[in-house]
Amino acid sequence: MQEQVNEKTVALSTRSARMTAHVLEKMIRAYLQHRRNIKNKKGIKPHKTGQKSIKTLTRDGSSIADVEISGDNIGSFKKIARKYNIDFALKKVVDSKSEQNLPAQAPRWVVFFKSKDDRAIDSAFREYSKISLAQKPRKSSLLTRISKFKEVVKLQPEPVKNHKRGGHEL
Repeated sequence: MQEQVNEKTVALSTRSARMTAHVLEKMIRAYLQHRRNIKNKKGIKPHKTGQKSIKTLTRDGSSIADVEISGDNIGSFKKIARKYNIDFALKKVVDSKSEQNLPAQAPRWVVFFKSKDDRAIDSAFREYSKISLAQKPRKSSLLTRISKFKEVVKLQPEPVKNHKRGGHEL
């Protein structure tokens, strides 16, 4: 009894004086380009992971989860989500305080995400939490540090001139 094996055979033909590696490479590239053209005509698009709109994320009707992230480190989340092939959408949360021109706080973001594998989501958020906890606090801006030093200088007593020596006395 002979078992049937599902194999696909492709025949490539070309006219050439000599069969070299360069000619074979051209043939294979032409075949792969032909396959890509066929897939594009059928409407099959490769699945790209990463940032999407909320509408695109919910298009297929599957459930999505969401998490609120605060701070300016949203870029590091994007990098990790792409690494673990997670589709996500970001939405900035606007507080009523920020509309009233009160002191600015770090922006808050709601991240909607979905993935084929739940473990990928768990791993991504574990890695993101490690990075966000390990980040050093940002230095204050140069202008705020200069204004603090100006206040310290103002609190210093004025030097008194010593007439005997001709210099300043502290």
